[in-house]
Amino acid sequence: MNRELKRLSVAILAMFTALLCSSTTIAVLQVDNLRADPRNVRTLYDSYSAERGPILVAGKPIAQSSPVDDEYKYLRTYLEPYLYAPVTGYFTLNQGNTGIEGTMNAYLSGTANDQFLAQVNAILTGQTPKGAAVQLTIDPEIQQVAWDALGDHKGAVVAIDPKTGAILAMVSKPSFDPNTLAGHDTDLVISTYNKLLSDPTDPLINRAISGDLYHPGSTFKLIVASAAIDSGQFEPSSEFPNPSSLQLPQSTSVIHNSGNGTCGPGETVTIADALRLSCNIPFAELGEALGQDLLLKYTEKFGFGQDLGVPMTVTPSQIPDDLDDPQLMLSSFGQANVLVTPLQMAMVSAAIANKGVMMKPTLINSIIAPDLTILQPFSPEVFAQPIGQGTSETMTTLMVANVANGAASNGRIGGVDVAGKTGTAQNGEGQLLTLWFTGFAPADNPKVAVAVVVEDSTSFGNAVAAPIAQKVMEAVLKQ
Repeated sequence: MNRELKRLSVAILAMFTALLCSSTTIAVLQVDNLRADPRNVRTLYDSYSAERGPILVAGKPIAQSSPVDDEYKYLRTYLEPYLYAPVTGYFTLNQGNTGIEGTMNAYLSGTANDQFLAQVNAILTGQTPKGAAVQLTIDPEIQQVAWDALGDHKGAVVAIDPKTGAILAMVSKPSFDPNTLAGHDTDLVISTYNKLLSDPTDPLINRAISGDLYHPGSTFKLIVASAAIDSGQFEPSSEFPNPSSLQLPQSTSVIHNSGNGTCGPGETVTIADALRLSCNIPFAELGEALGQDLLLKYTEKFGFGQDLGVPMTVTPSQIPDDLDDPQLMLSSFGQANVLVTPLQMAMVSAAIANKGVMMKPTLINSIIAPDLTILQPFSPEVFAQPIGQGTSETMTTLMVANVANGAASNGRIGGVDVAGKTGTAQNGEGQLLTLWFTGFAPADNPKVAVAVVVEDSTSFGNAVAAPIAQKVMEAVLKQ
């Protein structure tokens, strides 16, 4: 009998131990996953019942919660919705959350782990729980200038402080009104969401950090030139053959420079002049001389293929790792299968501007508790150092020449040395072009690095993208 009792006791003890472990796992270790599970309706209702924290720009709300007389108690409202929608995202009952609303949901809803004591205090005092405020790095003046400058074009603008990584502007067009997705009429919200989702202009996509990505065109030459110089294998004065056309190896395809002529006079051309005049053939030759391994090494150092959160997830920029010779040569002036985000190209310019140091880009300035204590302050963080300081200084000189008397002349600002590079990327036979400008100013003490992309154009980067970037940089310098 004693033996059976011992076995029963052991079995009961094992069951209680298993129950304790399971409860602990659910209540402690899996709490964040359970909160984030879209099937957790109770959490959804609770998040609406609490006063969600505001999203702030320069101390003023661009998203906030207002009391309403229904079961959800609060309605999320967005001020200047189209201007900020790609950044704020939306907060809905049944279609998930995106943008800052999604990635910072725990803080905005007051359920983050470091808000636990505030939650307990609210329960004990009977107060209505409140979420924390999220202060963004966006400068409202620069954001508005970037929005206005982009005009009716489809595309995106990103402006970064190269010394800190703080994102000063992030604009994506077309945009949308997140207020139409924040209502409590489920059928209407779903109908509106489906219309936005089926819109061929893709207004729900933040083109600055995601989507199908873009061929960088000649802006990619900044990475190729940086790799050539930083590796020690080449100098700005290194020369390459200067034909007006070049048949790719193992191929019948022929490549040309813009205008179908040579890259300036002479039988050879330097890297410096090829960058200043934005010539394709010399860079195809340079890419072939560098080789795939070295080029891939530097693209990775500049952030290609890297996971990045700003805090929203950023689609990694990409270049294939199995390039044959023709693909390598095409990739060396930003064609073939090279694809990037505007944020990536802004980071390239920012790294060159910041003595070769690439800071981690972020939209978060601080997280502020309801009692105004700072839960998380902004702290600049180094992301990588793709090139040395000497290379960055050389590249800055080359980029200044590109704006002063080269192919990026529409990026000029009176009395200021601007460093820049344009791009006009092809997207296939019969398709419209993608236009680019990326650069920074002032060249000797950079305060802003920018990237501008314009979709579906028949013009050139210098004609369309450069003036947009010029207005954004000028607005920063006037502050």
